[in-house]
Amino acid sequence: MSSDPFTTLREKMVSEQIARRGLRSPRLLQAFLHVPRHCFVPPECQKNAYDDGPLPIGQGQTISQPYIVALMTSLLALEGDETVLEIGTGSGYQAAVLGDLAKNVHTIERHAPLAERAGQMLDKLGYTNIFVHSGDGTQGWPQASPYQGILVTAAAPSPPQPLLDQLADGGKLVIPVGDHYGQDLQVWERHGTHIEPESIIPVMFVPLRGEFGWKDEEWNESSGYFFF
Repeated sequence: MSSDPFTTLREKMVSEQIARRGLRSPRLLQAFLHVPRHCFVPPECQKNAYDDGPLPIGQGQTISQPYIVALMTSLLALEGDETVLEIGTGSGYQAAVLGDLAKNVHTIERHAPLAERAGQMLDKLGYTNIFVHSGDGTQGWPQASPYQGILVTAAAPSPPQPLLDQLADGGKLVIPVGDHYGQDLQVWERHGTHIEPESIIPVMFVPLRGEFGWKDEEWNESSGYFFF
């Protein structure tokens, strides 16, 4: 018997929130069965860690709804030998899932306390292929580029040019694009010098801040919208 009291809740999350909604890749489902989501939320939220919705993690940020994490991950179509860039580490949960599916993951968080906390938890869980950086994620992380996959966990007014520049040939950028009224989850795939976008579903995320993202005065954070 597992010593993890959350095992049953995690299995229910995977079967009812992810597989039942059409995401059935064995590698993807195994990653979500493996990563202990409750370790990435504040103690007072652990009882709700496997619920079908987002949760606050501090600094005005959230851990996304499990299905949205799974959908965005699936859109990268990872096979295991990729180097991936994540923009918006947040709790570190998405990075952990990516760490189970890719060779190496670089993840950037603009809020230093969140970056430190996420890095500590990822280290505690034994991830040696995830590298947490603190800084402006809209500038990417050119030191490890090009990336076969880039995943952005906050909404941008448009795909930041540095991220497009750091995308490998055949690589995919998964990003919410829009404003505080709503966004589209998009996939931008590079084919040589051509980068082709595809819209997936409407979503609602917190704003992507930084040089190539939203400025403080450009986003109405008092709008009261519900974020994934």
